[in-house]
Amino acid sequence: MIFDVAPGQALGPRLVRERHTLAAMMAIYCRDHHGQRGQLCEDCIQLLDYAEQRLANCPFGEDKPACNHCQVHCYSTTQRERVKAVMRYAGPRMLWRHPLLSLYHLLDKRREAPSLTAVKGSRKPSSIRRPVEPSRTDTL
Repeated sequence: MIFDVAPGQALGPRLVRERHTLAAMMAIYCRDHHGQRGQLCEDCIQLLDYAEQRLANCPFGEDKPACNHCQVHCYSTTQRERVKAVMRYAGPRMLWRHPLLSLYHLLDKRREAPSLTAVKGSRKPSSIRRPVEPSRTDTL
């Protein structure tokens, strides 16, 4: 459950909070479905690692909408169904166990999803690939 960040990339407070929310939901689900207390089972660890990887690579970054309102589905179909099951089960239970995370998650769900074209247009110039000039041998 390592939350890897690309070198030179700062992890914003919103993504850190999303990571904590994911981990809390996974802990509730695993405890009640797999009997694990204090640690996650191997399946839940793998699912959480996958979700953290997707979160770290989200093209929206700190402006990320709630996944169910997002126009980009970065989860595979099977993993998306697994995460949905976890969230459906753990979401209502989060109010009692993690009320602040629940409140922030509900507020985040009300955020408007940004346009992907606006996000792509605002990338740093260093991350944009420049066209390769044809070499002289290509024209012969």
